[in-house]
Amino acid sequence: MTSLKSEADSAKKAAQALLQGKIAVLPTDTVYGFSAVSILQGKKSGLDLKIDQIKRSAASKPLIELISDPSDIYKYTDQEIPRKIFEIWPGALTVIVKNNAWYKGLTGRDATAFRCPGDEWLRKVIGLCACPIYSTSVNISGRPVLEREADIEAEFASKIAFFVADGDKKGSLPSTLVSILDGEPKVIRQGAVRLD
Repeated sequence: MTSLKSEADSAKKAAQALLQGKIAVLPTDTVYGFSAVSILQGKKSGLDLKIDQIKRSAASKPLIELISDPSDIYKYTDQEIPRKIFEIWPGALTVIVKNNAWYKGLTGRDATAFRCPGDEWLRKVIGLCACPIYSTSVNISGRPVLEREADIEAEFASKIAFFVADGDKKGSLPSTLVSILDGEPKVIRQGAVRLD
């Protein structure tokens, strides 16, 4: 099923699809992303593994998780987040943090990469889901990211349940990836925003 982002109820439709445990392709503040809820009925959804299968990528590489509000990160980590992170959020900045005991127990992982996207529509979708959503670029692992709606539909329409179209995303940069696992921000991948 395809919906236009410009439709009045597109965020609600996207959230409904995600909360039913479906895989969707959603526009982000960078590129189109495969998306799914990270938590379903109080447990780890396991939908990251389905996305890995679609992308034909190694399951050992954790997916970014999107949150609807910068302060939401404190639901999942006990680390103190540097003020300069919040000065850039919401935006195309992804931050790797240590999971708190609850989220480590839920996910089985020590750390997670979170982003609070700059796109207000996407934050609304995440808020309606009331949990983080996985996000990763739309492509087969090792191949270029798909930027055109027509290419995404041709390649993946049969593998996803929902697609929200928002025009082609040509030349978009990925998010900047920063680790604060050791306390101080360390840039792992320079992307759309600079952290000075």
